[in-house]
Amino acid sequence: MPLKKQIPPSASEKLNHVKPSGKKDENFFSLVYEVARQIPKGRVTSYGAIAACLGTRLSARMVGWAMNGAGNVRPKVPAHRVVNRIGMLSGKHHFSPRGSMEKLLRKEGIRVKNDQVVDFDKLFWDPVKELGF
Repeated sequence: MPLKKQIPPSASEKLNHVKPSGKKDENFFSLVYEVARQIPKGRVTSYGAIAACLGTRLSARMVGWAMNGAGNVRPKVPAHRVVNRIGMLSGKHHFSPRGSMEKLLRKEGIRVKNDQVVDFDKLFWDPVKELGF
């Protein structure tokens, strides 16, 4: 079932601007990847924030499943920039080799302590606000 049917009309119209290809019927994972690709370097967002951006606020776990499979997607998806609602690296065990999620974040200047993003509130990128939804 196309995601478009699950999104309120106003959000559905704006989703057409997330991907410039003009495709109207996209699967949920593709939409998640398009939002994730827009997270700036040095910033992080949450699974729930991406779900809210897509008009499916209760689908944070599905966003997590999408991020789990993002390693095989082209163009690349910066899945390391997506963490849980309190800044924990809850998906770190899906990155190989071990520790690479934290390493990628540190490479972008994001500090991590005890598997949690330091200054999460300051580094949080809200796609609803940033993308104008």
